[in-house]
Amino acid sequence: MGYTALYRKFRPLTFGEMVGQEAITRTLKNQIIANRVGHAYLFNGGRGTGKTSAAKILARAVNCLNPKDGEPCNECEICKEALSGALTDIVEMDAASNNSVEDIRSIREEVNFLPTKAKYRVYIIDEVHMLSTGAFNALLKTLEEPPEHVKFILATTEPQKLPATILSRCQRFDFKRISNEDIIKRLKIVCEESKIEITEEALNIIAILSEGAMRDALSILERCVQDGDNKIDENKIRDLVGIPSTALVHDVIDSVFSYDIDKTLEAVDVILNEGKDIVNLLWEMIKYCKDVLVYKTAGKLEMYNDEEKAKIKNIADKTTKEQLINIIYELSEMENDIKRTTQKTIMFQAGMIKLCQPRTMNENNVQSNGIQNGQNSSSNLEARVAKIENYLRNNRNVFQNGITNMNTTTNIAEKSVSNNLNNSGNSSNLNSAVKQTKTRSNSNNTTATATKFSRNSEEYWPQILNDLKQRGKRVLYTNLMGTNAKEINDMTVGIEFPNGMTSFGKLVLDKQENMREISNLVSMACGKEMQIKYIVPEQNAHKVTREENLQNLANESDIPFNIID
Repeated sequence: MGYTALYRKFRPLTFGEMVGQEAITRTLKNQIIANRVGHAYLFNGGRGTGKTSAAKILARAVNCLNPKDGEPCNECEICKEALSGALTDIVEMDAASNNSVEDIRSIREEVNFLPTKAKYRVYIIDEVHMLSTGAFNALLKTLEEPPEHVKFILATTEPQKLPATILSRCQRFDFKRISNEDIIKRLKIVCEESKIEITEEALNIIAILSEGAMRDALSILERCVQDGDNKIDENKIRDLVGIPSTALVHDVIDSVFSYDIDKTLEAVDVILNEGKDIVNLLWEMIKYCKDVLVYKTAGKLEMYNDEEKAKIKNIADKTTKEQLINIIYELSEMENDIKRTTQKTIMFQAGMIKLCQPRTMNENNVQSNGIQNGQNSSSNLEARVAKIENYLRNNRNVFQNGITNMNTTTNIAEKSVSNNLNNSGNSSNLNSAVKQTKTRSNSNNTTATATKFSRNSEEYWPQILNDLKQRGKRVLYTNLMGTNAKEINDMTVGIEFPNGMTSFGKLVLDKQENMREISNLVSMACGKEMQIKYIVPEQNAHKVTREENLQNLANESDIPFNIID
């Protein structure tokens, strides 16, 4: 007999053997016991959560000659033939490869015939969201009013892709992700029956890596015994999957928070030279930072020994929650960027160097460590002044006595901070200066008659356009030339195109990354998060031609340019 994969060998044969879906299995068993089985079911959930297993068990249970408490006996003639795949009355179809109208029409023709042996003809259609529109339409009538001897069980990971007409005709069951505890319990049973020795730490790692999918957990377990050695520990799994050890991950994160570029690159090189996957390393770094954040917030951790907890405490003591959250976002963005590039190592090393810059580590917050050894004073000054400006801008008040506009506020803030910097390079004086400036501003706000503040778009929109030009965003800048901005409401800024928008310009400006960049610039200018909306006149609009757009780009770039028809 040929080799059988673990996930097939240990596929549940009864509802009682399924893990993590107790509510669903209980409902299905009660329907079978009460003889109230529906004609169409939709099993939805992530990969490896038991959808297909439950469908096969249900198909056997409704046809079993000797059912017991809603479970198939797996001993009768019908059950044995179903388990061996010889029963033609249970039809399994993969919609990913059989998604045409003709495939569904063949089902429509078959349902008119009575089952050959079983009580019901059961159709299990896996990945049903892959059916074409025509196939869904062909299935619709049969699904709505099938013959009494026909049952449908549809399985999918993406129910949002199914037409509402299909969804409304099925009993829907949502399979949830299997918990790590349930996965570990099942793995222990598999290991015991397969005579595999495995440590608790290894079981925990497999459960985490599987991300709630039992099939993935069994596949990882199977990889670990392919070398013939049935002893599995934490290090073996890390080596096979390409995950660096916790100690190496700690060295990278610790050096990043110490802003030590040389040490960071050295630690990264050690990991990469071992052949570890960059994406797996990033995943481990994100998880490690998350665990440090959890420790700093809740003061407790699981799955770490005392030595590892001491290292985590060391990082937690010298960082802030804001820094940890910020680096998690930075690492996540780096992971997304690396997946789209062919130069993964270069992008990863450049990203790590960027993370080691103090400004990057806490871009949106004032540095908690202040100015060290007189360095980075200007960048910290700018960050603190920006924070004061945003603080006053968010109050949205203009002071009739004293501070009357944002420019005056910024000058006062800069002067106050600069005076303290001249007196001493110590960060405590800088903090004191910022605090005094805020106190003074709040005092003025209390005594003055406040009026609603709204920054004029005529001031910041040209600055935004100039910023795009200076940063080399030529295509984006060219397509925004001649536009105006106006606040539509408290949450939206409209960008007007008096001369109309070309099809090429619409293609450029509708890109998500471009819309996000413009929105971010507008939000910074307004001091709060804003959405943008393009406003194009419907009538009497001058349509800028492609040639004019190209010529404008050439003029702005000082490029000699001729258009040849």
